[in-house]
Amino acid sequence: MPDWERVSWLAAEPGQLAREKDAMARVAPELVWVDDDPAGGWRGVVPVWPFARPQPDQLEEFLAGRRLWIRVEYSQAHPMVEPVVRPIEPQPDPMYRTQADWHVNGDGSLCLLQEAQDWSPTDTAADLVVKAAGWFLEYLLMEQGRLAAMTTSGIATDNSLDGLLTPEFPDSEGGG
Repeated sequence: MPDWERVSWLAAEPGQLAREKDAMARVAPELVWVDDDPAGGWRGVVPVWPFARPQPDQLEEFLAGRRLWIRVEYSQAHPMVEPVVRPIEPQPDPMYRTQADWHVNGDGSLCLLQEAQDWSPTDTAADLVVKAAGWFLEYLLMEQGRLAAMTTSGIATDNSLDGLLTPEFPDSEGGG
């Protein structure tokens, strides 16, 4: 059997790498490419509202300066296998890893896909960053007790939780 030289996905798929960098520059310009891992990745802050619809009026007040910092890690199996997205800040309590309601995997990475076929080799890490932005908003809602479990579809594509993204519970201002 021949002794094949191993080639990283970065060298084997330069077109894919260019697509990844271009997509991330458009979606999350505050993320920075890092070469410190043999498969590459991103680090930085996720955009507050990278969704196609207008953001809720009181979103900035709801966030109160909080932002999601992540690390995106590619594997040598990319683009056939999706990158891993790990929250740096906030870092979910290890207890959440045992509860599917929080969409955090056992290793602390975010569970952003419902099924393996939800990832396609034509997708990019930027697609996952958009989902991570929605995860963060639902995470804050969960921590505040405004949401019992994260949604299946996610805020990225579902506006049903937009009304909760206010500094106070909608019902706490009397009436409602």
